Amino acid sequence: MIRPICRDTVLLSKPAAQAGNADLPLARDLADTLLANRQRCVGMAANMIGFPKNIIAILPPAAALPIVMLNPRIIAKSGEYETQEGCLSLPGERAVVRYHSITVRWLDLSMQQQKRSFEGYIAQIIQHEVDHCAGILI
Repeated sequence: MIRPICRDTVLLSKPAAQAGNADLPLARDLADTLLANRQRCVGMAANMIGFPKNIIAILPPAAALPIVMLNPRIIAKSGEYETQEGCLSLPGERAVVRYHSITVRWLDLSMQQQKRSFEGYIAQIIQHEVDHCAGILI
């Protein structure tokens, strides 16, 4: 189901609760909503559709389907740099610190633990969405 984009800064600044089996339909809605907004968005967190749950969906360049991560946690990072980012939920751009390389641990849609390293733009997207889950307004 495609959900409306949340622009409520009170909800967006609330740290997300851990996700579980009961949140799998929400995770699928998040992926559907990201796909519906793919012309202007490359990643989303569940609070961006009004649900403060620790779920993100990212759409790597040239990918047909999003990668959905429940309870993503960045466990390693390197290569700090500064950049500017915009957000579908908030107007304008903001200065942020990101890392060129990250390693993430998460649960997939089958509730299986995954661990993978990401670099460059896709790593930046993940960091942006993980910040959303922490209630950090970008």
